[in-house]
Amino acid sequence: MRLQKTFARLKKENKSAFITFLTAGDPDFKTSKEIISSLPKKGVDIIEIGFPFSDPMADGPVIQASSLRSLKNGMTLKKTLELVKEIRNDNQETPIVLMGYYNPIYIYGNIKFLKDAHDAGVDGLIVVDLPPEEDDELCIPAKEYSIDFIRLCTPTTDAIRLPTVLKNASGFIYYVSISGITGTKTPDFTNVAEAIKFLKSHSDLPIAVGFGIKTPENAKAVAANAEGTVVGSSIVEIIQKCNDAGITGKDLTAKVLSYVEELSISIKEARK
Repeated sequence: MRLQKTFARLKKENKSAFITFLTAGDPDFKTSKEIISSLPKKGVDIIEIGFPFSDPMADGPVIQASSLRSLKNGMTLKKTLELVKEIRNDNQETPIVLMGYYNPIYIYGNIKFLKDAHDAGVDGLIVVDLPPEEDDELCIPAKEYSIDFIRLCTPTTDAIRLPTVLKNASGFIYYVSISGITGTKTPDFTNVAEAIKFLKSHSDLPIAVGFGIKTPENAKAVAANAEGTVVGSSIVEIIQKCNDAGITGKDLTAKVLSYVEELSISIKEARK
């Protein structure tokens, strides 16, 4: 129930949850663990960890590249769960959501994956390419392991389709603020505010907004209306630039965390 407790606490504080996305094992297992473990100290409320996949069709060039770096370093879904387990040794409070694609889970074995994810300390799943028509595959079994199944809604999800999408959803709704892949466009924030109102008229779940939030100013604009503000590509891009420049270890970690803290300040100030 970490997700529910976090959103309830932030609702009382009148704040949007700061949600970050990073790819597991990018740029390497040790540095990835150091960065992710340090995120809550910099104001992150919920951590999304992407498990790498060779064909991440919903992701833009930055996250695609991070997935390839991770895979080249030998990262797997099993090692992603090991990463979560190690993070949980020091942090039992911060919700952790795994985000990715169905193929690695299917190969792993659905029930084995859910059991291992629960044991590792995973709170929620976002599986980008598994539609609600296939809820029997993973979504419904996930509930037996106390893992929330978080659904994506997009600008093209209309009132006819929405009830099907939300039927078995839990945790929160992830609103994709652009029509396209991650990190490639900046959303129209007026449209985002209207979309949040539309979703709230159909569900009591918290609404988190992601895709295309690139700056502290963008994050602040989203946080003014959404219960959750998701930033991924712009954080991952720092890892990419550091990697290209030969910056590694603690220096890379410091650059990522400095930017995360800047984002956090903007998000927490959005409703003052």
